[in-house]
Formats: sequence, structure tokens, C-alpha cells
Amino acid sequence: MVTRWKYWNASMSKIAKALILSISLGLPPLASAFPLNSKKAPESLEDLLEIQAALQAALPNAEAATVCVDLGEGTGSGVIVSKDGLVMTAAHVSTAVGKKVTIIMEDGTKLKAETLGLMAETDAALIQILEDAPNENGYPFVEVNQTDDTKLGDWVFSLGHSGGFKKERGAVVRIARLVRMANNTIQTDGTLIGGDSGGPLFDMDGRLIGIHSRVGPQLPVNMHVPVRVFLDSWDRMMKSEFIGEGPFAQKPEIGKGFLGVGTEPVDGGLEITKVGKGSPAENEGLVVGDVIKSFNGEKTETKERMKELLAEMAPGDKLELEIIRDGKNETIKMQLGSR
Repeated sequence: MVTRWKYWNASMSKIAKALILSISLGLPPLASAFPLNSKKAPESLEDLLEIQAALQAALPNAEAATVCVDLGEGTGSGVIVSKDGLVMTAAHVSTAVGKKVTIIMEDGTKLKAETLGLMAETDAALIQILEDAPNENGYPFVEVNQTDDTKLGDWVFSLGHSGGFKKERGAVVRIARLVRMANNTIQTDGTLIGGDSGGPLFDMDGRLIGIHSRVGPQLPVNMHVPVRVFLDSWDRMMKSEFIGEGPFAQKPEIGKGFLGVGTEPVDGGLEITKVGKGSPAENEGLVVGDVIKSFNGEKTETKERMKELLAEMAPGDKLELEIIRDGKNETIKMQLGSR
């Protein structure tokens, strides 16, 4: 996927980018607009049944592609947009670049994944599932509405794992209408709650038009990031760039990276004498008695030098340790936590 976007020309129009997105993700031709969008309100039982029929037709695929994003300390939602497991979500859900997370599918299957790039100012982010798809058809995924043709008053529906993943309940669906549109946000009159963040907003043809951003029980805080915002910086997010300066995500602060071990110098490196409970070191299986030979390729012979190296790193940074355990060399790959 990264290669597909490497050679994008910045001067290409949004529509041209959208067409490339359609081809790259293997999407079907765009469907026609939902007929009842032109009415101010349903005028008959037939109109209501038409809304119901559209929702019932679009829901199975939308539900299959809507996922729970488990961050360990909390959960959000997301939606798969390619058969190889690319997930669109909110920046305040992913929180960082290169972070290990767990994607939970509709049936409860848990998959290893990693956050790609994010847009800290607009609340857009991408995640890549790292495990092979279950079959030759790939992961279930939704069609992205590339043409940005939604308008005020359009009927829409949202999905999300409200309050966290519950297999028996599944993703929660709510139907709504578009009530406000701005450059980087769209607003609906549907109600969302915690856990829905990062989940998908669809038009009535089942095409993805936005991602849930600010959510809450009151109407003014239920905002969504339009698909066009993702398209504008798609190539950079695919390259795992951290774009912008908040408010939805903060760049990790250099010097705040945390490993969680105490050491003493010995022949060949630094012997671990203490492992902090719940620390990144404990989570990755480091134990008292392990000897750290190198820290990201540099030999570690003194505690002072390891502290200097840690002082140059931020939470979420990747770390490779060469260790000696029971007389055998091993390599531990991990991410630093936060102090």
C-alpha cells in the first residue's frame, strides 16, 4: 500500500486522488444518491420502509468491516477500507505512530495491528492489520465515497462499538441526517458515546463518508471527519507521518521514553537487577538476570550511557535490545512507554 501512494503528485485534484483510491482498494462503481435525501422529511409509510430497506441492505457489509480498536488502556472504533486490512479511525483513538494495537473483528477475532500516520489537527488516522487475511477474498471492507457529494439533509447511519466491544450486541447502529458541514468536520443529529470514536459514518448506499471524532450525548459535540480530509494527506499517513500539532494527538516528548529496568554493570553489558511492575520491560518478558548487550545496536557497558540513550527517545519509540539469557543471545523488539 505504501508504494501505491509514493508517487502521488501534490497538484492532483481531490477527484483524481479519489479515483486512484477507488482503483487501489478495488472498489465497485459508485451507487446513485439515496432518493429520499431530496425530501425534508418522510411523507408516508412507504418512505419509512424505503429508509428501512436501504439500511438493511447496507448493514451486513458495514457491520463486518466495523472494528473495535483495543489500545490496552481503552478502546475505540474503526473501519476496514481495503482487503489487506487498512483501517481508518480517529487520531485521538490511535494517539501515536507505530503503536501496537489490537483490532477486534465482528466475531471477536483479535488481530495484531500497528498505527500508521495521523493528522493531529483534524483527528484522522490510519491503522494497518499485520496478520494475513482469513481467506483469498481478504478482510471485509467498505466502499469509500470518493466524490465528496454528500450535502445537508442527507440521510446517514453510523456504527461504533459503544462503550467497548460486546460480541453478543455487536456494533451499535444509529440513523441520522447531516445538519452541518464545514471544511474539516461534518455534523449529524445522531447520538454517539464513548467507544464510538473512530467509527464509521455512512451514506444510505453504504459508502463511507466520515469517521467519528468528537462524540457525546449532546448534539453539538457529535462531529465527524469527512473522507476528503483523509484523502488530502493519504500518502503522508501511509508513510507513517505525524502531521500537525494537536489538539487530537500530541507528539511524543523526547526524554520521556520509559523502559522500566534497574541495572548493574557486568562483563558483557548491563545485568537487569529489577523490572518494574507493568513496565514495557515486563510486558516484553525481560526478567531479572538478563544481560543487556546492546541498545538499538550500541553496546551498553555503563548505566550512564543507557540513560543518555533513553534521554534521546520518546514514548512509543521502537527499541531493539540484544540480551544474554541463560547463556544464549536473544533479540527483544519493543516500544518504550511513558514516564
